[in-house]
Amino acid sequence: MYAVIVTGGKQYRVMQGETLRVELLPADVGSTISFDQVLLVGEGEKITIGAPTVKGATVAATVKSHGRADKIRIVKFRRRKHYRKEIGHRQHFTEVEITGINAG
Repeated sequence: MYAVIVTGGKQYRVMQGETLRVELLPADVGSTISFDQVLLVGEGEKITIGAPTVKGATVAATVKSHGRADKIRIVKFRRRKHYRKEIGHRQHFTEVEITGINAG
């Protein structure tokens, strides 16, 4: 069984037992969280599509860790103008493991 959930403004296709990185969530490591914005639930040929979400469907997950992604470099440069600017950014994330999908 799989589901499509929304968290942090992004959509993720998840299955039970899968580990994924999502935007930073305010939860402690080891705690259980529930995603209630489920857009689609499916298993084989049987698919339930929400309008916009599937009523009663939830996805349970356990928080594995928090961290920061690799640094990306942003370079702004104007030739012949003596202008050069470098900025770095590291995005915060939460790593979660999907423990269960409730179709509702």
